[in-house]
Amino acid sequence: MSDRKAVVLVSGGLDSATTLAMARQQGFDCYAMSFDYGQRHRCELAAAASVAASLGAREHRVVTLDLRQFGGSALTDDAIAVPEQPGEGIPITYVPARNTIFLSFALAWSEVLGARDIFIGVNAVDYSGYPDCRPEFIRAYEQMANLATRAGVEGKPFTIHAPLIDMTKAEIIRAGTALGVDYGQTISCYNPDEAGRACGRCDSCRLRAAGFKAAGVPDPTRYQG
Repeated sequence: MSDRKAVVLVSGGLDSATTLAMARQQGFDCYAMSFDYGQRHRCELAAAASVAASLGAREHRVVTLDLRQFGGSALTDDAIAVPEQPGEGIPITYVPARNTIFLSFALAWSEVLGARDIFIGVNAVDYSGYPDCRPEFIRAYEQMANLATRAGVEGKPFTIHAPLIDMTKAEIIRAGTALGVDYGQTISCYNPDEAGRACGRCDSCRLRAAGFKAAGVPDPTRYQG
């Protein structure tokens, strides 16, 4: 057990699994945090539990909150269909303020744990164009975290790590494979069936499949049909 603690946001997807593996490889004692926020693809929580266990997280907590009361996203409102074709601008699968909310919970837990490092698997290369996945958002959030907390004010600053931010999906998959990540445990689909099988048509599925192809790594995803 390391004396270097980190809170790692783990969704159950490919990127967050790779991020957890990277944090562990850097010698952090990792505390995994996931969210049951009313998402359409709630089966990702079982994947997150498997990933956290297999990659040696010290603890895994699932925070329950209800973003369905606001809606505004295909992931939190069943009346909005998950798009199956690329579109223009920020897609309707964007969940308003999601990463800001998630990082705030991670920040609170970090301060209680005495952890100074938070890891998030955002990516600004092969991604859907979400504003809260950009480097400038991560920099701004880190600055805010150190202004808003007792730890920050007392000279124990936080660092927000986004190790995948400038990587392609293929580079992420190669890096995770080298670290022993079992991508068969992960799910990235926005619209899986009841058995947790991926649709193969949504934006997240397309990015994932293209990444495995470009990386030259067999795709372990379970697809519908």
